[in-house]
Amino acid sequence: MEDGVFVGGGGTGYGVKQWLRLDYANRHGLIAGATGTGKTVTLQILAEGFSAQGVPVFMADIKGDLSGLAKPGSADFKLHEAFTTRAGTIGFDDYSYDAFPVTFWDLFGKQGHPVRTTVAEMGPLLIARLLELSEAQEGILNIAFRVADEEGLPLLDLKDLQSMLVWLGENRKDVSLRYGNISVASVGAIQRRLLVLENQGATEFFGEPALDLADLMRTDPQGRGQINILAADTLMGAPRLYATFLLWLLSELFEELPEVGDPDKPRLVFFFDEAHLLFDDAPKALVDKVEQVARLIRSKGVGVYFITQNPDDIPQDILGQLGNRVQHALRAFTARDRKALRMAAETYRENPEFDTEEAIREVGVGEAVTSMLERKGIPGIVQRTLIRPPSSQLGPITPAERGGIIAASDLADTYTQTLDRQSAFEILAKRAQDAAAAAEAAERNAADLDGAMREYNAGRRYSASRVGRSTAQPHRRAKKQESFGEAMAGVVMKELKGTTGRRIVRGILGGFFKGR
Repeated sequence: MEDGVFVGGGGTGYGVKQWLRLDYANRHGLIAGATGTGKTVTLQILAEGFSAQGVPVFMADIKGDLSGLAKPGSADFKLHEAFTTRAGTIGFDDYSYDAFPVTFWDLFGKQGHPVRTTVAEMGPLLIARLLELSEAQEGILNIAFRVADEEGLPLLDLKDLQSMLVWLGENRKDVSLRYGNISVASVGAIQRRLLVLENQGATEFFGEPALDLADLMRTDPQGRGQINILAADTLMGAPRLYATFLLWLLSELFEELPEVGDPDKPRLVFFFDEAHLLFDDAPKALVDKVEQVARLIRSKGVGVYFITQNPDDIPQDILGQLGNRVQHALRAFTARDRKALRMAAETYRENPEFDTEEAIREVGVGEAVTSMLERKGIPGIVQRTLIRPPSSQLGPITPAERGGIIAASDLADTYTQTLDRQSAFEILAKRAQDAAAAAEAAERNAADLDGAMREYNAGRRYSASRVGRSTAQPHRRAKKQESFGEAMAGVVMKELKGTTGRRIVRGILGGFFKGR
């Protein structure tokens, strides 16, 4: 089947080939199963199949094993004989080892090309989810984005957002009149969350140059789709950052790509590993956003495949849109596990040859219960399928091999160097600097004016009297300087002329005459 991806062999003796049709590959899919049942190998062979058909792929590498896609398998590998035997069993006649075009990405820029976006592009909803903000704190974050847009303050990296929050706190009285109350405590709580995010390494993620979506949808000179692998082993230490990034990427694809209807093959296939992280404690608004993206993004030519341990991890509204399914073994040790197993079995189109619930519980490693969409989008009858062996290396490549691929990539020069153009941080810092300089100049001018006035007043007090414009009144001529004795005599005579002086004189004279 030239217009499909070969998944494996089903039916009696596993001789019936199972295909994933390319024209229905954008109807999304699910890869589920307990740990150690073969989900990673299924993910690897699907990536190989899509790439061979000219379909670019994006996937997160949680354990580091998927880097082996860049290197062909080897006859010296310990499972070589098992692989060739399985290939013969399922009718994979042209099975051979091969490498595939791979581009490595890393949010931290260590194991791949740096992946960046701006704070403004991620938006307040996703950042609030990333920071685990309360409703009130999310409201303040929305105000910050709105004011930044109105004031022409680009929010590119974390320091821009931090500076914007400081500005909001300082001008909260004026801003609150228009947008509602802004609490200093809430602003401080957001700043602390940003500090935690910064300590997790998100500083490298927010900034420029931002990721160009076209760089994810390339083909090599042979027409094979580029396999984009995101290094996620370290990123999983910050699970909310991981889930929020993938959701942001899905949203960007949804918003930026044009409508293409139902193409002959997808423009991009997006694998979302550890999908439960996206929905754990997610607010309804976020789940609704994911449901909307999953429902509409297929018309943009993008197929989304969720990988998780249990189908129950995916909300029902989203699970119902996943048409292509590969279900590896589920363990049923508890009542909840048995209920989940039963519900998973009920979502498949029954096969009269076996019991689906029993098959899901019993399939071995490298085997799965599969159902792919057929003509007119009808779900295929469930099959017990032996998954085909990978053509690329099973397991990771060496750090040196990874480094060589990164260095040889034509994207190295595009994303290695960071850009730090003028944004909110620099603009607000310049405003504060100008305001401080103006205040300093005003204070200096005031000090100079006060000094001049003091000098002028001192001149009036201790210098000669000012000369009036007219000299027609001679009695206003300046008096000559008096000696200290003359000045004291004048003071005494002035006092004697007053009431107190007259009393003293009468007292003296009265005493004098009385004595006589």
